[in-house]
Amino acid sequence: MFMGIKRTSLTRASGKSDSLRTTVPKPIVNQFNLKEGDELEWNLVIKDNEFVIEVKPIKK
Repeated sequence: MFMGIKRTSLTRASGKSDSLRTTVPKPIVNQFNLKEGDELEWNLVIKDNEFVIEVKPIKK
């Protein structure tokens, strides 16, 4: 299982959108065998008085 810290940068999704996008680091892609078209489910939770984003891969 992948363990560790990876950093990515945010970029604008398109010129007309306020959405941002980022790159999924290769070790995470490999760990979950992610492919183009797969989806990621994002969940914001509070743990130990901190906001934590949980990301769950949804395979197509």
